[in-house]
Amino acid sequence: MNRRPYGLLATLLLIAPAFGQDFPRTPVEYLRRMDGNGDDRIDEAEYVRYMSQGFLRMDVNGDGVLDANDGPMRPGARPVRLDEFQRNLIHQFHKLDRNGDGVLNAKELSQPPR
Repeated sequence: MNRRPYGLLATLLLIAPAFGQDFPRTPVEYLRRMDGNGDDRIDEAEYVRYMSQGFLRMDVNGDGVLDANDGPMRPGARPVRLDEFQRNLIHQFHKLDRNGDGVLNAKELSQPPR
């Protein structure tokens, strides 16, 4: 069992409020949202940039740390720094990149990390 504080599921839950009712519902919609350069592939930088949006919105005081100063926290939760969160995103990206080509396609986005 993955005990990282912010795995892929937690990451997706963080970004869900950032998009409200316009939340992507399919892997192809995720790909289109993340794809900053329109090449139908997601590179590591695009993935980290997109997935960091929820963190940045939750970081109310803009100090790069999610902690009690930004709102109520789950009991026992520890503060999380943006750089730590993004390192975890990079790790998740490489777990999703099943063929190891350095980019994600819609199929890779739809599968759980290995």
